[in-house]
Amino acid sequence: MLSTIANRLSRFPLKKWEPTSGDAKNTAAVLVLLHGDNKNPKVLLTQRAMHLKTHAGEVAFPGGMWDSIDTDLLQTALREANEEVGLQAEAVKPIATLPTASPRRREISVTPYVALASGPLHLNSESDEISTIFNVPLTFFLRHDEYKYFEMEIPSEEGIREIRFPYITFKKFKIWGFTLKVLTDMLNDTIDAEIDLDYPFHSK
Repeated sequence: MLSTIANRLSRFPLKKWEPTSGDAKNTAAVLVLLHGDNKNPKVLLTQRAMHLKTHAGEVAFPGGMWDSIDTDLLQTALREANEEVGLQAEAVKPIATLPTASPRRREISVTPYVALASGPLHLNSESDEISTIFNVPLTFFLRHDEYKYFEMEIPSEEGIREIRFPYITFKKFKIWGFTLKVLTDMLNDTIDAEIDLDYPFHSK
């Protein structure tokens, strides 16, 4: 499974690019780290600390905002992964750049980078940002009957709106939003997973 995903990700070539000065403050990158057995690979995810001002307690990929010290967005993803979970850049092999997108509730552009790790991962979460590091088998996302929907109140120009989001629960972790869409889109594009979810339309 992992080799198939890696081979088919060739349609999303690795791109190292730097945001323009006007976009830099609203630009971020995340690391979609795949590892483990070829037949049953896993993806590394985190749960954000509860005291954070944005997305507190939510499940996310390691990653974060662009910094002027970064030479490109891939370095942003690797630097943030090192700061958040102690991942060493030399322990992974970046292989693809997935389409840049924006989380539904934030006006930022996020570029996901897919990387592979062949050896054991020695990780340690940064408690100021990350409460938990965990791994989810990719096969779990193929269980179509596990997907459900919830409603969230979102401020809009017309007032408060209720928007419906898909999610899946792995153990105690609720995976939804940008993180879920990146994973399901990747599986649809590489192994024809046929995961058909209804996401709210995001217009800036």
